[in-house]
Amino acid sequence: MEKIKHLLGYEKMESYDPENLKKLQYHYHEILKLIGEDPLREGLLDTPLRVAKSIQFLTQGYDHNPEEILLSAKFKEDYREMVIVKDIEIFSLCEHHMIPFIGKAHVAYIPNGYITGLSKIARVVEAYSRRLQVQERLTSQIKEAIQNTLNPLGVAVVIEARHLCMSMRGVQKQSSVTTTSDFTGAFNRAETRAEFISLLSSKLS
Repeated sequence: MEKIKHLLGYEKMESYDPENLKKLQYHYHEILKLIGEDPLREGLLDTPLRVAKSIQFLTQGYDHNPEEILLSAKFKEDYREMVIVKDIEIFSLCEHHMIPFIGKAHVAYIPNGYITGLSKIARVVEAYSRRLQVQERLTSQIKEAIQNTLNPLGVAVVIEARHLCMSMRGVQKQSSVTTTSDFTGAFNRAETRAEFISLLSSKLS
């Protein structure tokens, strides 16, 4: 566990695996040489360590069990209307190029005797997105975790994201957005899905 003193005075806690950190640092040092850089020049002296810490942070989702996150705040509740948590920010790494994709997830479920803490939905999204991912699998994993743990009447997940692998390399299209969706139970009915989509586009007055 490492404490980082912020300029504003608060302390940020970050956790790293020391053994993995050392190995990653070595390999990033070698990568700098392979791309034609000098890892011993002043500006790059600490870069292998910084990148090693960064990749551990960006993939910390492997250390979290999303279903346990939901179960930690599972409560009995006789509520059977739609619950939506929308605009959950996503920062993930595409597993094909390890380049970021960035966007938002919108998650809904219809309880069937049990609810979970709203923040836990966001934490499930975070746990799965902080892994090497493809957007399609990420969408399904979030849906399945909620379905398996809460057994609701239905789950809906929609993700909208920009993939920097499309913007920075490949076809180099700057403004394209990829949308994926997955539904279970009641959300497979057209009227329920339409209500969900309508609520996604609504704004608080």
